[in-house]
Amino acid sequence: MKRIVHIITGLDTGGAEMWLYRLISRLSPAYQSHVISLTDIGDVGKLIKELGISVEAVGMRRGAPNPFAIFRLARTLKKIKPDIVHTWMYHSDLLGGLAARLAGVPALCWTIRHTNLSTDVNKLSTLVVARACSLLSRWAPNKILCCSEVARKAHINYGYLAQKIVVLPNGFDLSRFSPNPASRTEVRKELGLHPGTPLVGLIGRFNSQKNHMGFVQAAGLLHRKMPTTHFLLAGKGVDACNKELFLAIEQAGLTKVIHLLGLRNDMPRLMSSLDLMASSSIGEAFPNVLGEAMACGVPCAVTDVGDSEYIVGDTGLIVPPGDMTRLSEAMESLLNLSPAERCALGARARKRVAEHFELDSVIRQYEAFYDTLSDQRRNQDNTAGGS
Repeated sequence: MKRIVHIITGLDTGGAEMWLYRLISRLSPAYQSHVISLTDIGDVGKLIKELGISVEAVGMRRGAPNPFAIFRLARTLKKIKPDIVHTWMYHSDLLGGLAARLAGVPALCWTIRHTNLSTDVNKLSTLVVARACSLLSRWAPNKILCCSEVARKAHINYGYLAQKIVVLPNGFDLSRFSPNPASRTEVRKELGLHPGTPLVGLIGRFNSQKNHMGFVQAAGLLHRKMPTTHFLLAGKGVDACNKELFLAIEQAGLTKVIHLLGLRNDMPRLMSSLDLMASSSIGEAFPNVLGEAMACGVPCAVTDVGDSEYIVGDTGLIVPPGDMTRLSEAMESLLNLSPAERCALGARARKRVAEHFELDSVIRQYEAFYDTLSDQRRNQDNTAGGS
């Protein structure tokens, strides 16, 4: 049995956190997982605990990395004696990586889930940590996992050692995310809408890289041409308490057609109710919501960021990042398809997910990666010991 310790910055609901949950929930019993959050347990940590997997929190304050946590982490790792430490995202890569090396862990894997490293959309502290990781990439990790090809190229350009980077996609559970005609009626009824109301979705936490303000702009343009269309927005911070977002919606004259649902736990139901999924992001790596919507048979109109174009393929429409006029036109084009045409496109989208991103297939790729990582390190140690 291989013991794997996953170190992650936090366990609130997010793409990386949910992928960690899905990954360790599907790994075979040959891999024993242990999760350490640098901050707190969070909602995803509670879900992981329900799997019977050990979860602990270091208790660092967000936005205030504590270098002394490295030594606490190192002591914890010495007690656990993992075969592999797998860190997730920049701060965990840096602090968890240094702790793993201090603890003498045999194999260390970093994870990168970010593509846009511009100063416009990132905190200075994030860029400082990313730069430190780029320098340490030559020494600390044995391998670096990226969830997208675009992320791989961006980080090589940022100074990360190319030879160590491996790309593995996210995977999607086609039994959980699947077409459900009943959801169309149920969700429209919940929103007080006519059963035939066109419904566009944008799912994701409120974050500058998700570009909710740009989506409001695109929705406004579409509303002038197709005033019966409604928009469903869900995710952490995407609710009426978000004054910045609500004000933008009000100024665009969209308060009667945009529905802010906040953080939800019924995403498969919401997604399968949609006529199309939109993504207005200006920075992504491998957006889970696209694969999830496609698995529900929902075509997507998306900006060309991260691996969005690769995920969608020929089953939706791709527009340049930041071009909300083009995004509005893409949404209009998909909504103008006949129901039969849109259904056929959605079926193609689900088939693409099944062929390229089916969850169990991706899990087997991760297991093979862990085995290779562990075997390579063991062979290096044997070679060094025999020299």
